[in-house]
Amino acid sequence: MDRSRISKPLVLLLFFPLLALAQYTDVINSNRPGRAVSAYAVGRNVIQAEVGLVYEQQDDATLNSDSNIFGTDISLRYGLLFETLEIKYEGSFINQNITYTDLGTDETRTDFSRNRLGLKFLVFDPFKNPENNKPNLYSWRANNVFQLKNLIPAVSVYAGATFNLGDNPFYVGDPIASPRAAIATQSRLSPRFVLISNIAYDRIGTDFPEWSYAVSLSHSFRDPKWSIFVENQGIKSDRYSDMLLRTGVAYLISPNFQADFHLGSGFKNTPSRIFAVLGFSYRLDLHKDKLVAIEDQKGGVNGKIKKNASKKKPKKGRKKKKDKIDF
Repeated sequence: MDRSRISKPLVLLLFFPLLALAQYTDVINSNRPGRAVSAYAVGRNVIQAEVGLVYEQQDDATLNSDSNIFGTDISLRYGLLFETLEIKYEGSFINQNITYTDLGTDETRTDFSRNRLGLKFLVFDPFKNPENNKPNLYSWRANNVFQLKNLIPAVSVYAGATFNLGDNPFYVGDPIASPRAAIATQSRLSPRFVLISNIAYDRIGTDFPEWSYAVSLSHSFRDPKWSIFVENQGIKSDRYSDMLLRTGVAYLISPNFQADFHLGSGFKNTPSRIFAVLGFSYRLDLHKDKLVAIEDQKGGVNGKIKKNASKKKPKKGRKKKKDKIDF
C-alpha cells in the first residue's frame, strides 16, 4: 500500500480541527499586552481574567505640573451562550498624585479612569469554512508566507456602556452611564504575524464624546511561547486627545496562563506620558466541544458533502448479458 495515500489525509485531518474551531483555542486567547481587542471570543463557558499593574509619569507643560500614577487594569471575559459571543468587563482603577510646581501644592485623585461593560459578537470569520482555508499539503512555503487572502479579517461588533460612579475627578459632569460601540478586526497575515485593529465611539451623548482607534501587530517566535507586539492608539475628544505607542513581550507559561510586560509613551506634552505595565492572563477552561454527526451537519464537514452522500447509487447502463451456453 502507498504510504503517501495515508499520510496526506491524516495531515489534513489534523489541521481541520484548528480551522473549524477558530473561536476556541487550545491555549489562552488574551487581549494583553496592549489595549487592542481581538475579534474572537474566548469560547463558550470559558472564564478569563486579564490583569495589569501600571506605573505612569505625566508632566503637563500648560499647567506646569508633575504627577505619578499607580493603578490596576482588569478585564473579565466570559464566553456566553455560544462560541461567537462574550460578555466583557474592563476597568482601570488608578491613584494619581499631582504636584503643581508654580503653586507649590499637591493634589490626589483616586477613581476609575476606565469602567465599562459590554457584549462582543463575531459577525464574520474567514476561517469558518475549512474548505477555503485548508493547508497546502505539497508546499511548506504556501502555508507560511503572506498571501492576499490573509488580509481578509475576522470582524466583531461591540455594544455596551461606560459607567461613572459617584464624583469621579477624571470625568466631572458625566452621567452615570453612557453608551459605547466598537468594531474589532483581526487578520492572520502569516502563521507568526497577526494584525488587529479597533475603532470605538465612547461616552455617546455626553458633553465629551470620545473617538478612539488601536492598531496592533503581533509576532510569535520559533519558540511559540514568546511573542512581541507593537501598537498605536489614537484618542480624540474635547477633554483629551493624544497618540500613544506601545511595545512589549508576552510569555506563555502554560496553556491557561500568560505573563506580559510592555512600555509606552504619548506624543504630546499636555500632558506627556511614559508608562510601564506588568500583567498576566489566566483562564478557567470549562469549554466542551459540541459534537454533531456528519449527516446532520449543514453541507457536511467541508461544505460540499451532502447528506447521505456516502450512499452510492447504482450506475445506470446496460446490464451485462450472461453468456449463453449451448449443449
